[in-house]
Amino acid sequence: MDQNAEILKNATRGSLKIIEQEREKEIISRRFGLTGGRETLEQIGEMLSITRERVRQLEKAILIHLQVSAEENQIPELAPAEKILIRNLTEMGRVARLDALSDKVYGRATTASERAGINFIATFSGSLTVVDENDSYYSAVGIADYGDSLAIRKRVDEIVGVIRKNKEPMTLDQLDNALNYEHPDHIKAVASISKQLATLNGVWGLAKWPSVNPKNIRDKIFVILETHKEPMHFSDIAKEIKDSNFKRKNVTVQAIHNELIKDSRFVLIGRGIYALSTWGYKKGTISEIIVGILEKSTEPLTREEIVKQVLRVRKVKETTILLNLQNKKLFKKIDRNSYTLA
Repeated sequence: MDQNAEILKNATRGSLKIIEQEREKEIISRRFGLTGGRETLEQIGEMLSITRERVRQLEKAILIHLQVSAEENQIPELAPAEKILIRNLTEMGRVARLDALSDKVYGRATTASERAGINFIATFSGSLTVVDENDSYYSAVGIADYGDSLAIRKRVDEIVGVIRKNKEPMTLDQLDNALNYEHPDHIKAVASISKQLATLNGVWGLAKWPSVNPKNIRDKIFVILETHKEPMHFSDIAKEIKDSNFKRKNVTVQAIHNELIKDSRFVLIGRGIYALSTWGYKKGTISEIIVGILEKSTEPLTREEIVKQVLRVRKVKETTILLNLQNKKLFKKIDRNSYTLA
């Protein structure tokens, strides 16, 4: 067995030995999920035929007993485990989500019981701080010197507030300029605890923003085009989505094309080539584009100038533009090389 895994397992065993009553060991094991799924106060109370409140009281008393025992060095197996966790937390920015910390310590994807063991140790360790999971925060562990649970949550809320005030995603460097941290990695560590934030391609934003947390195909298309900052063929967009870091990226080329057609954010500017409307592109046929160009002009335009302006907003062949100019119902030829509206 891996050395770190053995040390952490020994720390859990040594801590449980401090608990004398078997019923109390059962309560703490089930509450933290050390041997199976984490159970509620009600579930444990029903199993032991005691009230929910009594389970809560016993759990609190057990943790206090473990804290005192740890402070008095009565759990010799704890110190090596604390050293491993603190060393890894220091490398990760002093605080980290429980799952990320566990995977780093073990060097692989961890099981629920392995993560539970680290959470259990950190809960009564005087050297570590635990942030309990709720609707706003992921379960996390930090170095105690960095602050208690309340202080860490305040740091998280501060980052959320800065991003919300900015009204658009921010890079770590931008956040570093707006906040007082020793290193951008510390900001990244704290931000990762928040369920209100999401990150994509090096920028952080609110989880409800599609630019950092795209949930449907259209939003993913938008992110791909916004990242590339230039028009793309729908087949290339599909390939980029499959190669991306998106959570769900198994989409067909046809599905991509269908969504591009439906959404007004995307403009067809050539054979299968799409751009964002925010880049100045507008929907319409080549003839409609030429009409718009001539309407804005105070004088007839040469064929070359019309072609030049159309190519700014459409990726088509020059001959396609010239063919559309032959429409006498729409365009009037002034001389050998100039056109105006009919």
